[in-house]
Amino acid sequence: MQRVSRAAARPGGSIGPGLCVLLAIADGDGQDEVARLAEKIAKLRIFENEEGKFDRSLLDTRGAALVVSQFTLLADTAKGNRPSFSAAARPEVAEPLYEQFCEALRAHGVRVETGVFGARMAVELENVGPVTIVL
Repeated sequence: MQRVSRAAARPGGSIGPGLCVLLAIADGDGQDEVARLAEKIAKLRIFENEEGKFDRSLLDTRGAALVVSQFTLLADTAKGNRPSFSAAARPEVAEPLYEQFCEALRAHGVRVETGVFGARMAVELENVGPVTIVL
């Protein structure tokens, strides 16, 4: 995820200040991981307070989240020159978990916009900091 002043996915939605979440669903991921990750992202204190210290969460700042599915984050490049994506969950498993993740984030009070699952998208963002965190 990246802290942003703005982000957009085309096709898809756009947000102002908040987080751009690039979400990869791995083979074996399930509802427990989805719920835990949504709570962690909503409450993670990576926004600055008045002293410039990371002390505020997405909830504290009332920021939004742009959630984009991105199985390529699970690329295995150990062999050869062509990445393997065998660690990624199959689309029929990943898409419902992606939707559940978005709903879980909304249930925490976060405004969520999304890309289009499985689509070739143009993602535009303005990273603030820059702050990029891998969970």
